[in-house]
Amino acid sequence: MKKKLQILLLLLVSKILYAQDITIYPSHWFANMQHNNVQLILKGSDTSFWRYRFTITYPGVQKLRSYRFSNGKYMGLDIAIAKDAKPGDVKITGMRDGKTIELTWKIKPRRTGRGETFAQGVTSKDFIYLIMPDRFSNGDTSNDSFTDLQDVNSNRNDVLLRHGGDIKGVQQHLPYLKELGVTTVWMTPVIENNMPLNKESAGMMSGYHGYWFTDHYKVDKRLGGNKAYHELSDALHANGMKLIQDAVYNHIGSQHWIAQDPPSPDWINQWSSYTGSNHRDEAVFSPYANAKDKKQMLDGWFVPHLPDVNQRNPFVATFLIQHAIWSTEEFGVDGWRVDTYKYCDEAFLNKINDELLKEYPKLTIFGEAWTNTVTGSAYFTRNNIKVPFKHNAEGVTDFPLNSAIMATLTQPFGWTEGVNKLYMTLAQDILYQQPLNNCIFLDNHDMDRFYSVAGESMHKFKQGIGLLLTLRGIPQMYYGTEILMKNFKNPSDAMVRLDYPGGFEGDAINKFHKNGRTSQEQEAFDFVSKLALFRKKSTALTTGKTMQYIPAEGVYVYFRYDEKQTIMCVVNTSDKSKNIALSEYPERTKGFTKSIDVFTGENKGTFMEVPPQGMMIVELK
Repeated sequence: MKKKLQILLLLLVSKILYAQDITIYPSHWFANMQHNNVQLILKGSDTSFWRYRFTITYPGVQKLRSYRFSNGKYMGLDIAIAKDAKPGDVKITGMRDGKTIELTWKIKPRRTGRGETFAQGVTSKDFIYLIMPDRFSNGDTSNDSFTDLQDVNSNRNDVLLRHGGDIKGVQQHLPYLKELGVTTVWMTPVIENNMPLNKESAGMMSGYHGYWFTDHYKVDKRLGGNKAYHELSDALHANGMKLIQDAVYNHIGSQHWIAQDPPSPDWINQWSSYTGSNHRDEAVFSPYANAKDKKQMLDGWFVPHLPDVNQRNPFVATFLIQHAIWSTEEFGVDGWRVDTYKYCDEAFLNKINDELLKEYPKLTIFGEAWTNTVTGSAYFTRNNIKVPFKHNAEGVTDFPLNSAIMATLTQPFGWTEGVNKLYMTLAQDILYQQPLNNCIFLDNHDMDRFYSVAGESMHKFKQGIGLLLTLRGIPQMYYGTEILMKNFKNPSDAMVRLDYPGGFEGDAINKFHKNGRTSQEQEAFDFVSKLALFRKKSTALTTGKTMQYIPAEGVYVYFRYDEKQTIMCVVNTSDKSKNIALSEYPERTKGFTKSIDVFTGENKGTFMEVPPQGMMIVELK
C-alpha cells in the first residue's frame, strides 16, 4: 500500500512539473469581449508535445479546433468564449499515451470604463510627452539589474548601457508633467528585452530603448514589470491623463522564442543570406515599383539582431492582434503608436487596426511612417489618393511637417526654402483625410535634439514650440525639450537619450524643480507650460480649422479658428522687425478690434510689431 502511494505521489509530482514547463499565449483573456474566439499557442518543452490531445471543460468555453506545427514543441487551440461565460480558471486537459497533464488558463473580468477611463483615444486636444523610461527617472533602484537576464549591466557612465530608469520614476513625476500641460504619456516600449549586448555602429549596446522584444506578455522587470505598468496606467487615469503604448509588429529581438525556436520556420521572413531592408517606402506605393524592391523593403531585416516577423502567416498575425487587444484591456491603453509602420505587411496592418477599433471604437492608432514626402506620409494613413491599396490608420507621425518646421528655423527665406517649405507642406494636406490626426513633433528619440538643431537660439526655440502647439495635429514633445536638453546623434543615438537631470539618485542638480533650473531653462519651461495650458482650453487650436497666407519677406501668417474663437499666429523668420496690420487679412479679421497676446494678456489692437526671429500668437476679440 505504501509503495502504491509513493508511485501515485511520484506520478502527481511529475505531472505538475511537466505542466509548469508549458507556456500559454495569450497568458489569459477577458470575459464579454467582442473578440471572443481566441487562438491559444501552447509551448511545450519537448518535440513530442504535439502528440497531446487537449480538451476544455468550462461553462461557456468550447474548443473549436487544434493545430500542429512542424516544430513538435507547439500546439495551437482555437477556442470560443461565450458572451455569458464567467471569469474563472479554465481547465485544459491534455492526454497522451495514458499520461495526463492539466493546465489552468484564466478568464478575467473586463476593465470598466471602456472609451471613458481607458481606450479613450488620443486626439488633437491632447499634448503628448515622449519618455524613454530608462533615461528619465529611477523610481526603484532595486530593479536596476537582474543576474538571470542576459544583460546584467547597469552603468550610467556608459551611454550605451542601461541606466536604471523605470516606470515608477515616470509615475513619480506626473505632477511635473501636469504642470507642463501634458495630457498624455507615450513611453518607448516597456515589453521585456531579455537580450545580450549587441554590436551597433557606436559599439556594444543594450536594449535600454525597449525595441528588442523577447516576450510580448511580460513588461521588462528592470522597468518594474507588469505591476508597475498597471500602477502607472491607474495613476495617469486618476489624474485625467492618458497612456500611449508603443507597438512593434515588424520585428522581434533575436532572443525571442519565436526567433530562437519558432513553431515553424515561416514565422520569420527568411533569406538565403542576411538581407536588410532597403528602407525605401516608395517601393511600396510607387506606380512604377517592382516586386523585388518591394519584397526587400517589407521582408528585409531592420538589423541582424532583429528578425523580421512574417505577418502573412495567419498564426503570427493572430498572435500580434491578440496581444494588441490584450494589452489595451490589461493595461488600460488609450492609444497606440506603431513603430516601423511602413515596413509591415499592408493587409495585416489594416486587419489589426480594424480588430482594435472593433473592440475599442475610440482608440487612436498612428503609425511611425518615416517617409521622404507628403505623398508617402499620406499613403500610410486614411487618404484622398487614388491608389490600389488604401490604408486605414487614423494618422501618422508627420515627418514631412517636422522637416518643414526645421527648414523654417534653419534655412534662409526662399521660393521653396525656409518658411515657404512649411507653407507648401501644409498646402499638401489635401492628401490626408484628416490631418488633425497626425502626430506632429520637433524631435524624438531617433533624431538630433531640437534645441541643438535650432542652434541653441532661444528665439528659434520659442518659434519651434509656438509652431508645435498652434499648428494642426496632435503635438508631441520629447522629454527634456522643455529644459533645453540638447545634443546631436554623434557618435550614436544614445547621445540624444541622455538622463534627465534630477531623475537619478546622486544627481547634483534636479531640473524637475524650479530651483534646479537656470534662468534660461526656466524661461523655456514657462514658455512651454503657458502655451500648452492655453492650448488645452482653446477650441481653435485643438480642433479648429486652419487658414494660411503666402509668406512674404520671411513672414508667415496663419489662423486657427472655429465659431467660438480665432487665433492669429505670425512667424517672423527675418532679421528685421515686421509690422503687421489686421486689416491685411480681412477674411479672418473682419469685425475684430482687439488682439490679445496669449502670453502677456496685452492688447496689441489692430496693429502689431513682430520682433526679428520672433513669433506672435494672439487671440482676436
